[in-house]
Amino acid sequence: MTTHEAVQIVPERYRTAVVPHIMVADAAAALDFYGRAFGAVEDFRLDAPGGGIMHAEIRIGGAVLMLGDVSEGPFTAPTTLGGTSVALHVFVPDVDALARTAAAAGAELVQEPADQFHGDRTAILRDPFGHIWVFLTHQEDISAAELERRLAEV
Repeated sequence: MTTHEAVQIVPERYRTAVVPHIMVADAAAALDFYGRAFGAVEDFRLDAPGGGIMHAEIRIGGAVLMLGDVSEGPFTAPTTLGGTSVALHVFVPDVDALARTAAAAGAELVQEPADQFHGDRTAILRDPFGHIWVFLTHQEDISAAELERRLAEV
């Protein structure tokens, strides 16, 4: 893995992004898992009157994520659907270390950390709640022309 001191951990274009709000069957267990596996920091929690967690917010690196227990309404969990059509991308300083920690905590390592043609080192994980995570360490800034050249070689 190569690092360049001038390369930002999170590319500027991704600093302001959509805030995902994921639903799980056991938000308390998810909060515990995300802390152990991904180093998530819990910023806010609102317990539901009948039990469970209505809303919580965590940070993983510079990314903010909302989550809560599945309840009535339009929300459901990936485990109920048999999978998910959404992948959560988070830039981190050391994708290799995060992948090792997450796998030890119980995440399924779908794709080992590897350098990619687009200038990032990535790993893909599935958490115990059915969500897919793509963790990336940005290694180099490349031009559109270089990106196209590298893609043609893949």
